[in-house]
Amino acid sequence: MTNAELLAKTMEAVKKYDKKPDEALVAALVKNYALVMRKPDAAYVSCSDPKELETVKKNFLIKKLGLKKSAKLDEAIKKVCEQMKGDRRKSRAVFYYLLTKALGMEKVFV
Repeated sequence: MTNAELLAKTMEAVKKYDKKPDEALVAALVKNYALVMRKPDAAYVSCSDPKELETVKKNFLIKKLGLKKSAKLDEAIKKVCEQMKGDRRKSRAVFYYLLTKALGMEKVFV
């Protein structure tokens, strides 16, 4: 799958949650995480796996977005898990998009 195809697929998935998605943010996330998104075992986030959610918090929210460890981060993750509960397979790119928007951290990518 090319980056353009990956971007189109991700944009379509994001529109399920955000009727007017931030296209620049989606493009930046796809660019940054294209390799991860191509690996079936890494392309999705499992909300039922506490270890996975801790990794999202540590590697994405704290390292990538530069946020400080706090209850606010856990609340944001919980909110996105709830928002995406209808999806059996939660796309990592969509999950990260929703987290970034929920925490107002778009400036990190665009």
